[in-house]
Amino acid sequence: MAAHLSEGWLDHLKRAAADLPERADVTARIQHVVTGTPAGEVRYRLSWLDGRLADAGLGDDPDADVTFLQTHADALQVARGEVGVEVAFMQGRAKVTGDMGRVMALMPLLTSDEYRSLIVEVSEQTEY
Repeated sequence: MAAHLSEGWLDHLKRAAADLPERADVTARIQHVVTGTPAGEVRYRLSWLDGRLADAGLGDDPDADVTFLQTHADALQVARGEVGVEVAFMQGRAKVTGDMGRVMALMPLLTSDEYRSLIVEVSEQTEY
């Protein structure tokens, strides 16, 4: 078990995402900023290449295409699979800045059954 928003949580996400199918042109560097956590603001980065998670880690990505800003409460709901990231985005619960074309290119991945299964798997191994 790894704590949510920790390096261990991101490592588990990388391992679980290794089996995602390739999706041509689903490529983006995403900066996540989560506010209001018990540790304050947490920043992490995900790099997607053709629908596969190429890199993940805590900290900033100065070359990010897109930045997602969420409260801790909303990030927890997404991590637990209670709300899809695309729903949080559409409802304005995840603020997004940057290249909106990249965001839209990610939607087939983020709404796929494989991705939803990945979220469930990671959630079951996460301490909240």
